[in-house]
Amino acid sequence: MEFQVHDHSTNTRIVVHADGDVIVIGRDERCGLRLKSPFVARRHAQIVRRGNQLFVEALSRAGTTVANRQLSIERPTKLDFGDEIQIGPFTVAAIGRDRRTARADELAQLQARLMDFEKQVHAELLERMNLRVTGRLNKSDATFVRQCLTQLDQIVQQKMSDLPEPVVAHTLRTHLHRLVIAEVVRQCQGRVSTEYRDVDPALLDRDQERKISELVSAMVDLMPLLFDPASVGEDLSVAEEAFDDLFDQHYKQTPADLRQYIVRRTVSKDIADILLGLGPLQDLLEMPSVSEIMVVGKDHIYIEKSGVIQPTTRSFFSDEVLMSIIERILTPVGRRVDTSTPLVDARLADGSRVNVVISPLSLVGPCVTIRKFGWVPFTMDDLIERGSISEQCAAFLQGCVVGRKNIVISGGTGSGKTTLLNVVAAYARPAERILTVEESAELKLPQPHVVSLEGRPANVEGRGAYTIRDLVRNALRMRPDRIIVGEVRGPEALDMLQAMNTGHDGSLTTLHANNPQDAAHRLETLVLMAVDMPMRAIREQIVTAVDLIVQVARYADGRRRVTHITEITGIDPDLGQVRMEDIFKLTDPDQPRLRHTGYIPTFAEALVEKKFIDVGVFL
Repeated sequence: MEFQVHDHSTNTRIVVHADGDVIVIGRDERCGLRLKSPFVARRHAQIVRRGNQLFVEALSRAGTTVANRQLSIERPTKLDFGDEIQIGPFTVAAIGRDRRTARADELAQLQARLMDFEKQVHAELLERMNLRVTGRLNKSDATFVRQCLTQLDQIVQQKMSDLPEPVVAHTLRTHLHRLVIAEVVRQCQGRVSTEYRDVDPALLDRDQERKISELVSAMVDLMPLLFDPASVGEDLSVAEEAFDDLFDQHYKQTPADLRQYIVRRTVSKDIADILLGLGPLQDLLEMPSVSEIMVVGKDHIYIEKSGVIQPTTRSFFSDEVLMSIIERILTPVGRRVDTSTPLVDARLADGSRVNVVISPLSLVGPCVTIRKFGWVPFTMDDLIERGSISEQCAAFLQGCVVGRKNIVISGGTGSGKTTLLNVVAAYARPAERILTVEESAELKLPQPHVVSLEGRPANVEGRGAYTIRDLVRNALRMRPDRIIVGEVRGPEALDMLQAMNTGHDGSLTTLHANNPQDAAHRLETLVLMAVDMPMRAIREQIVTAVDLIVQVARYADGRRRVTHITEITGIDPDLGQVRMEDIFKLTDPDQPRLRHTGYIPTFAEALVEKKFIDVGVFL
């Protein structure tokens, strides 16, 4: 049978033929499916055919993953439809059993051909307009921008005949997919707008634009959508699933002149994105289903959808274009990146966090990571519906926030700490004065009296920096009822604990840790970064300041779960360490309901008396 092998290190795909009921995968020459890489064992894994079913079995401890599940040695796992085998830098898929993988390969090839065409158009435009090689364009010069867009449209029209029919069809698919997704979001939540217009209105054909709108509306009308503000995620999933079949139906009926016009619009938009926007990242930033964008050099762009990281067919024309896009991201927020400052954090206008790393720190080219800001904030109902938390735990946390308990949310990177912080902080009373302190502002609270503070790095001369610790100290002078620190990762932990201990009950923060015990240890370490004091004194500060630790975790399949709600109860008299008791604990990741451990927190009686919580949350 045939297998498609995708080498992520070189971004190449090949088809390999292998026969037999047992196909050994490894780097040894005698393997039926040979993968040449030092990260692949000589005999790494094997695929076994049993009737009409395929099973995968790990033969080494070097790591074999199927559908995001790590395999154990000599424990065969059934290969279901659509499953991919991850071995080192390779992804292996059985072509005969996975049509979607073959389809993805076909789309990648068509996208590569379209990109070659766009490179030619881009290069000719730079030459005609005498632009820098990076294609950097001053958007404030409206006359010159219009001239560029006019020339761009002319070049595309002149070169249209170079595109074969399959690439034309792929281009239509790409453009209509963008418009259909945008229309679904518009009908659910309101139009998603960009900061620039991709094509000069004078170049648009109103009659063709009307036909495009009618085509998009016809496709959306055939989708079983709810169009409810609370159902954006579900509607987008339905739209993605139904789009290909609907496109195939409508493509044959699309007039030739409309096809040519859409191709012009698509190519012009892609290049206008490079000139005026953020290049191939522009559309990804506007897609609500994409939560994170990861650029690894000019050739690799990955995205996170529904908690799962997946590659895209997008790429940049060159490192120069990528660096110009990075500069366009950083300049408006007063940041810069170069060989003397090869690492920088920034924030986009919509609140999305950006991290940039370039050479000499990055050995694979410029790397950009964008954690998108959720333009539709999560509510506790959303988390319950997704299975991230149970209803009884949500009610318990609500009572703790209203009852002004100090809470630390702990978890790993991308586990949903900030999302949960934003959700529980929304329970604070509207009359309270809330101060938020963040390195990059992400919190979006509904209360009317919220003061948001954001840290600032040093300028070119190395001056003007304001750290989180500076802002926390200043927040204490601003008469806050609550202080919410987006994340403590340094000596500001001491100031946060002191704030919790000096009348600012109900404060909240997050930190990186794998479990509640590690969270307490990490707090100890962070305090030591600020001051040299006895460990006993540090632990007493933690015990008197922090009431609860809420632990969140992200699983391999992308699910995010609250795994522990733990009370800090005191200091162990024998060991001298922080003592804690689990109130709720997740014992089975497949079951979102956290189980009450039987322990009743020490403050429960007071919250019940004030009717902040009901005793039913412990049943």
